[in-house]
Amino acid sequence: MHTTPSAITTTGLRKSYGDKVVLDGIDLDVRQGTIFALLGPNGAGKTTTVQILSTLIKADGGKVSVGGHDPERAPDSVRAAIGVTGQFSAVDNLLTAEENLVLMADLHHLGKVEGRRRAAALLERFDLVESAKNLASTFSGGMRRRLDLAMGMVGAPRIVFLDEPTTGLDPRSRRDMWRMIRELVAGGVTIFLTTQYLDEADELADRIAVLDHGKLVAEGTAEELKRLVPGGHVSLRFADPAALDSAVRAFGDVPRDDDALVLRVPSDGGVASLRGLLARLDANAIEVSELTVHTPDLDDVFLALTGKPQHERQPAP
Repeated sequence: MHTTPSAITTTGLRKSYGDKVVLDGIDLDVRQGTIFALLGPNGAGKTTTVQILSTLIKADGGKVSVGGHDPERAPDSVRAAIGVTGQFSAVDNLLTAEENLVLMADLHHLGKVEGRRRAAALLERFDLVESAKNLASTFSGGMRRRLDLAMGMVGAPRIVFLDEPTTGLDPRSRRDMWRMIRELVAGGVTIFLTTQYLDEADELADRIAVLDHGKLVAEGTAEELKRLVPGGHVSLRFADPAALDSAVRAFGDVPRDDDALVLRVPSDGGVASLRGLLARLDANAIEVSELTVHTPDLDDVFLALTGKPQHERQPAP
């Protein structure tokens, strides 16, 4: 049984545009204080899901609760509980970083003193103090994304939607963003993250749902999803053909590569499985020059569930 309450739930969530079904009966349960990743290719329905949950568009059917409120019946209550950072920045280029944050504070009716205090605290939290007086138009992609996230935090939301937050960022900026996301969660915020990036979901998410053509095709922890996919194995490399032949006799009908002197023995990569494999090698006095363990990664999961590896998908614009 779950002990933490839900921050977001959907049951049978549906959305169509004309004949095109975008969401086809989605059930989600996002626990408070966790990172939930909705993973899928372009056009899978990720952004539509965020738009419904954040009150921007209405669902065609199903039940939705965000922060304990129905986005359709109590949109103001939902908006008071959430922050949204999208793929496309809400930053005003004609204002400085500080002015952008103060403007958001004014929109939240925080009052002049409290607004400036909140802006100063967020500039510090998101490593923007040195750039506070600079126009946003001069910012790098990573700085803009940090400012955008800071603007989303002005209202102190309990739930934050991050719609593909690191698309187009360089590796260092991505890692900076990941660190800030973790810090938000450590402070009790719930993160609903949409991404095309498998490593991002693997790195950050407590639970992952895979969306493809408007349907949820799998959900679980990264480890649970990886276990859905066969293909885990141990590669054994040998110094000479005689040792390879001995191993073939010991392990039976498993894939072999005579040119590379490699045998691939099916394995889940677990400790017990490896112990058994090493014991069999010892019992047969077989010397191995190299051993590597391959467990399925989220890319394998993507391929198995959606029929396409991640690297063949179109990057986000």
